[in-house]
Amino acid sequence: MDLNGKHIVLGLTGGVACYKAAYLCRLLIKEGAQVQVVMTEAAAQFITPVTMQALSNRPVYVSQWDAREPNNMAHINLSREADAILVAPASADFMAKLLHGRADDLLSLMCLARPQETVPLLLAPAMNREMWAHPATVRNVAQLRQDGATVLGVGEGDQACGETGDGRMLEPEELLEDLIAFFQPKLLAGRRVLISAGPTYEAIDPVRGITNLSSGKMGFALARAAYEAGAQVSLVAGPVSLPTPRGAQRSNVRSALEMDAACQAQAEHADVFIATAAVADWRVAQAATQKIKKQAGSGAPTLDFVENPDILATLAAGARARSGVLYCVGFAAESQDLLAQASAKRLRKGVPLLVGNIGPATFGQDENALLLVDAHGAVEMPRNSKLVLARQLVAHIAARLPAA
Repeated sequence: MDLNGKHIVLGLTGGVACYKAAYLCRLLIKEGAQVQVVMTEAAAQFITPVTMQALSNRPVYVSQWDAREPNNMAHINLSREADAILVAPASADFMAKLLHGRADDLLSLMCLARPQETVPLLLAPAMNREMWAHPATVRNVAQLRQDGATVLGVGEGDQACGETGDGRMLEPEELLEDLIAFFQPKLLAGRRVLISAGPTYEAIDPVRGITNLSSGKMGFALARAAYEAGAQVSLVAGPVSLPTPRGAQRSNVRSALEMDAACQAQAEHADVFIATAAVADWRVAQAATQKIKKQAGSGAPTLDFVENPDILATLAAGARARSGVLYCVGFAAESQDLLAQASAKRLRKGVPLLVGNIGPATFGQDENALLLVDAHGAVEMPRNSKLVLARQLVAHIAARLPAA
């Protein structure tokens, strides 16, 4: 319930993307928000106020002359109750209207009359690809951002007109994540965060390999939490099937050597490195080029192993970490004696903060419990969803960083 207690005005302007606003309204309410829908007359040509009233469980406002308000000032009353106004879809015409301060319908009146310091305005554009790329729209979007509005991105793909390209309204799930992120404290604003996540896979032959049970969920939750906190996020992901978190730049790798190369390269531009990946300690010295066949009576094949590079220890010992430019955070997935094992690993890796958890109790699950270990002792983070824990961990890390 990330939006619990938030009062959101959901504005709809004319466009076929209004059908997405219906599902978006449902998602906002499921996250705990109170949703007041305000539609333009053009929006009512695409979806009815009755539908939006049923979904929001509130009367829908369309006209600035709505007599239901005792003072006949819906544009004042509704905006003063809001924690944010989200216009989705926001048409090219409506954004042009906002740019010039025109207010000839209820929704534009509300956007103009809202208290700018306390009621943010978020716009989710939706239009044909040529309209989105038109110089006038580009200028309008830039000026709206300069004026304080948050103009969200657009999607790419098939459009109702039959063309393909940029300009689609983001999907409801994406808009929900963007709105949730908007309300999160920007504790890492201006920071660049590198996160490794998931397992690695070390090939034995073309069809067999060595891996572990890490799902990558904790690392992906941290990527989302860091983005919500305002960071520029790079995510190096082992072989997992999780969707890329909003705002993260993802690099897919398979083996420990590939992960090492990606992390070493990207750490040159990072302020924080969070090593959540469960990297294999060893790999087969020489993987077979063809499948190793079972031979009757010959027994199991003998495999020679070599040690994989220690990504975290290497970066923690580097010049950027030693000078305080790169802050390194390690993870330890243990099966017993968590405090002792995590404390020893922190010293062995040479990192200021080590996050421990019991691996078998969290692999593949949506919840976790963490133990934060540093030079001053340990802090327990009780079992919770991985996203909640990720946000708490981001706050701990942000508090330890030097001033930007």
